[in-house]
Amino acid sequence: MGSPALRADQPRVFCFQWWTWLPQTWKRSRRSVACLTSLDKLLDAGLYTGEVTEIVGVPGSGKTQVCLCVAANVAHGLQQNVLYVDSNGGLTASRILQLLQARTPDEEEQAGALQRIQVVRAFDIFQMLDVLQGLRGAVAQQVSHSSGTVKVVIVDSVTAVVSPLLGGQQREGLALMMQLALELKTLARDLGVAVVVTNHMTRDRDSGKLKPALGRSWSFVPSTRIVLAIGEGAGAPGRQRTACLTKSPRLPTGSQETVDIGTWGALEQSPLLQGEQT
Repeated sequence: MGSPALRADQPRVFCFQWWTWLPQTWKRSRRSVACLTSLDKLLDAGLYTGEVTEIVGVPGSGKTQVCLCVAANVAHGLQQNVLYVDSNGGLTASRILQLLQARTPDEEEQAGALQRIQVVRAFDIFQMLDVLQGLRGAVAQQVSHSSGTVKVVIVDSVTAVVSPLLGGQQREGLALMMQLALELKTLARDLGVAVVVTNHMTRDRDSGKLKPALGRSWSFVPSTRIVLAIGEGAGAPGRQRTACLTKSPRLPTGSQETVDIGTWGALEQSPLLQGEQT
């Protein structure tokens, strides 16, 4: 599939590495902080390569925190490379550094993990497609190191780049959304990576209930979907989350886990990337 025609003023997307702008933050911040707890029970022991996993929730539900924890754990625990595509500005150096500091006090290990995380800012659909097609094509050197190629691709969020397209020119917007969907699924399959995306919640016009955004067409894209909801339990107001498995090719849906994001240390043990041959 060819690249979409870019506007004349469309900037090219570029990757940059954490260590080119993080050193001062890294030397300055020494605190260990609590992280997120593992979702392995809902994910059947971990992320699966060759598949798209979707994290859905309202603003503040913890979607970006899950993505950051996945990136930190794969980069540090598995020592594998991660491509993080940030389309909503939620990624900061200090947040990812704190997660790494919670995993190891060794500054060399922290720096090594940071070097395995490649970051791209993609604030519209054309930038997003450009990044994904570039990764799938012949420019893998942009997002790989001597230690190996990318094993996890995180897109936070697909809604930020797709929702603006679904207003006026509905047909064109849907076509671009499905092109993005095809790129994500093809990327996962052809490169053997685990793809993680985040999606927002929207309110159904008829029932008034919350549901994942982007409609029925998009619902077929992820193999696995987890919905995060803000809980109302006692003891730690504003910190409780309910994670519910609503789609899975392997496990029965409807399973739930209640977690406290104040102590949620995603992946106390490294998440297993299912589908690996070794």
